[in-house]
Amino acid sequence: MTRTRRTLWIALLALLGLLFVATGVVYARSEAMLRRTYAVPQRPIVIPSDSASVARGAHLVNAVGTCATCHGEDLGGRVYADMGPIGVVAGPNLTPGRGGRGAVFRDEDWVRAIRFGTHRDGTTLIAMPSEVFMNMSDADLGAVVAYLKRLPPLDREVPTSRFRPLGRALLAVGKLNILTAPKTPAKASVPSVPDGVTPAYGKYLVEISGCAGCHGYGLSGGRVAGPPGIPPAANLTPAGIGAWTESDLLRVLRQGKKPNGGDIDPFMPWKTYAGMTDDEIAAIWLYLRSVPAKPFGNK
Repeated sequence: MTRTRRTLWIALLALLGLLFVATGVVYARSEAMLRRTYAVPQRPIVIPSDSASVARGAHLVNAVGTCATCHGEDLGGRVYADMGPIGVVAGPNLTPGRGGRGAVFRDEDWVRAIRFGTHRDGTTLIAMPSEVFMNMSDADLGAVVAYLKRLPPLDREVPTSRFRPLGRALLAVGKLNILTAPKTPAKASVPSVPDGVTPAYGKYLVEISGCAGCHGYGLSGGRVAGPPGIPPAANLTPAGIGAWTESDLLRVLRQGKKPNGGDIDPFMPWKTYAGMTDDEIAAIWLYLRSVPAKPFGNK
């Protein structure tokens, strides 16, 4: 009996030792990923100050981009998702109030965060969709920063995004694609796309509004990465919306209603897109009609 007990203790200690080593490896690997720095192009972005540019930035932030999804409708920050043992994703306070990025950010810090997904020290942001915003033209990016710099101050301390043990383990083994900088090519400059009711401008709006995040880069729909219970994203190619009309798309984006009258899942940020102009929605419609038809879920 004593011998059996000793064997069990040895096995338990060996198991605990392995667990300790594995924990250390996971922590070291995940920490290295979080501390890695990324070089970004040093091309300055002109930040305008005229009222028309600020208004353009306000429109892009509040009606085209999905900033409110993570940062709150007042952009004062909020916890977007507490995922238990995985970690917390929070959108920081963007205003110049207490706890806000606007109180400490320089122009280049805004550009780094939005276009390149990095902090001032070059380390990556977490869950910031810079892979979408990197497509924003230099002029529009400047307008967005001009607007953000003029937000009214809100005093709100928001927790920082962070990983808990399971999240670090998933990150270390490559099963949590949530770090921003590694998936954001460093584009030094992005030319403007002439606005108008054209497929080219519709494509630009689709790219900077993040449609591909749910519908896929081919817009054919499929499984959505996000909280449990989210239904698959619709196929937006002609194979999926062949029977739709432009009025159907308008109803989706303005009222959150499907062509059959059913409600769009609230995960779809249609309330943001409802602020798009008629011409912008018309341009998106022309673009969606022009993309290659693909079967549902065929990326």
